[in-house]
Amino acid sequence: MDTAAALFFALLTTASNALATVLQRKAASRVPAADGLRWSLIARLARQRVWLAGIAAVPAAACFQALALGYGPLSVVQPVFVLELPAALLLAGVILSRRPPAGVWWAAACITAGLGIALWAAAPDAGHAAVPPGRWLLVLGCCLSAVAVLVAVAAVRAPGPVRASCLATASAICYALTAALLKTSVLRWEASGAGGFFSAWQTYGFAAAGVAALFLLQNALQSGSLVFSQPALTLGDAGTSVALGVALYGERIRGGWWAVAELAGAALILTGLVLLSRSPLARELTGPAGQADARSR
Repeated sequence: MDTAAALFFALLTTASNALATVLQRKAASRVPAADGLRWSLIARLARQRVWLAGIAAVPAAACFQALALGYGPLSVVQPVFVLELPAALLLAGVILSRRPPAGVWWAAACITAGLGIALWAAAPDAGHAAVPPGRWLLVLGCCLSAVAVLVAVAAVRAPGPVRASCLATASAICYALTAALLKTSVLRWEASGAGGFFSAWQTYGFAAAGVAALFLLQNALQSGSLVFSQPALTLGDAGTSVALGVALYGERIRGGWWAVAELAGAALILTGLVLLSRSPLARELTGPAGQADARSR
């Protein structure tokens, strides 16, 4: 395992996802609202180079994520994605000609510092590559049960904070599960080539989990303020990924008094996310507009 390489490719994933979001939003802003929910929307978007560039950034991000997971543990790679929202906002300042207010810079600094502190304190190790089938069954059962409970709670609540938070947390669990499954698929590719990759059930599992995560995320964004959905999504993905790394791959993080620094880092990240979520530009970038967005985590 090469942690430096894993961090490098995780940062490239973050940048690619942020770029995809901004470019697709720029393209969607040029399309009449009347084209929403019509096939003509895709036809209009496909004639824009900026939209095609945004779409191209999505598979690039998927490849970078696969490389990151091949080089390093889940508990290192996935938490780096907390930088995606601040990266998108800062890119929007250049691409969309929207100057981010000073608060965005401070919030981005909080998230970056919090991530650095948390990773330094946790010092995750690589663990092992092989995962027993019984452990997969246990983890899948726990994750799917948690998602089912969260969706059931959201289904009986009106749009608002509780519904948005529940659906965002369910989406976060699916994104973390997608990464865990993808990691095994990547390891199968490294060991047995394309045949091993496409014969692994995890390959089809991460595709299904990714679709479910995207569906839940769109519903979360439509259910309430970004202030409630974005922190739940971002911290939920990072926290669940760390738990899956420990449970599946035997990754270890430091405990004891180191947990104080880890919690302090998480608190800084949460503070920054809440501040960013209140930004009108953040709502414009991540809210449901144009139906053109795609994500890769």
